[in-house]
Amino acid sequence: MSRSTRKIDHINHALKTGQSRFHGFDDVTFVHNSIPESKVEAISLSSIIGELHLSSPIFINAMTGGGGEKTEQINREFAEVAAETGVAMAVGSQMSAIRDVEQRRSYQIVRKANPSGVVFANLGSEATVEQAKQAVDMLEANAMQIHLNIIQELVMPEGDRDFSNTLTRIESIVRHLDVPVVVKEVGFGMSKETVDRLASVGVSIVDIGGYGGTNFSKIENERRERRLSVFEDWGISTTCSILEACSVQKDVEVIASGGIQSSLDLAKALALGAKAGGFAGHFLRILTNQGQEALIKEIETMHMELRYILAAVQADNPLELMNVPIVLSGQTYHWASQRGIDPLNYSLRTGKGY
Repeated sequence: MSRSTRKIDHINHALKTGQSRFHGFDDVTFVHNSIPESKVEAISLSSIIGELHLSSPIFINAMTGGGGEKTEQINREFAEVAAETGVAMAVGSQMSAIRDVEQRRSYQIVRKANPSGVVFANLGSEATVEQAKQAVDMLEANAMQIHLNIIQELVMPEGDRDFSNTLTRIESIVRHLDVPVVVKEVGFGMSKETVDRLASVGVSIVDIGGYGGTNFSKIENERRERRLSVFEDWGISTTCSILEACSVQKDVEVIASGGIQSSLDLAKALALGAKAGGFAGHFLRILTNQGQEALIKEIETMHMELRYILAAVQADNPLELMNVPIVLSGQTYHWASQRGIDPLNYSLRTGKGY
C-alpha cells in the first residue's frame, strides 16, 4: 500500500473509530469560588510556550497531509479556520513530502492559506536533522513537532520495527534547528521518566498526547488481516500524562492533547499544568460533518466559554489556572498516588480569591 493511500485510510478510520473519552478529565473538579473578583472583558487568552506567542491556548493538532487532493483540502480548510480564529496549527507527518515532491502541495497549502499564523512542522522520530530542516523550510514553520508513535508502528502492518537511537536523533534535531522543537506522543501518553530523558537532551516542550482520544492502535488494527489487540487499551491517560510531565523537576513546558473536546476539558488540562491544548479528532469530525463555518463557531464558542471559566475561578489568563485549587478523584487520583505525585498539591492551592 502506498504512503498516500495509508494517509487517507488513517483519516477514514479515525472518523470511524472515534474517541474513547477515557482521558481522565471527569476525575478533575474545580473548587467553586462564590466570590470571584473578576471581569470577563479583562481576561486574556494569550499564551506563551517557550518562544511561541499564541493568541489562544487552543490549537489544531497534527492530523494529515501527503494523501493527495483530499488531504490537501483538509489542510487548506483547517488553515483557513486557523487564520479566521487566530489559533495555531500543526500538520501531519511530512515524510511523504520529503520522499515525494508531488505531495508537498498538501502541506504547503497551510502556509499559503494562513501566511501570518503559527504553524508547526511535523516528522517522526526516525527523521534526520536534514529532513527536519526541509520540513521546517517547506512550511516556513514556527516550530517543529517530532512525534513518537512506537505503538502505532508496531501495530501497523508495514510499520517500523527498529527504534534504535531515537533519543540521539531527537537530540541532534534540537541542537541544529533554529525553531523550537516539540516532542509529541500520538495517543499513548508520556511518563515522567520519558519527559526526564527528553529534557536531558535539550527538549523544552512536550505534547503528552495522552490515551483517551483517537486510538491509533485501533486504527491500524482496522488495516490488519488479523488484529493485534494487545495494544488497544495501552497507554497513560491524558490527565495522568499531564501530571507525570509536570512533576519533572526540569524546565519543560507541557502541551496537552488526547481526547480534549470542550472548553472545560481544556481548562482542566491547563489547571493540571499544561500551557495549551491540541484538538484533532473532535475538530476533524466537525469539519467533515458540518463544515468550516461550524468549526469556526465551535472555536469561537470555546473561547467565550473559556473566558467564563476563567472568570468563575478568578483567573485573568490561562496561566493563572495553575494556581486554582482542583480536586482529583478516580483513576487519576489513584495513578498520581501510586506514582509519587501528591494530589494535595493540587487541592490545597491558593489562587486569587481562594
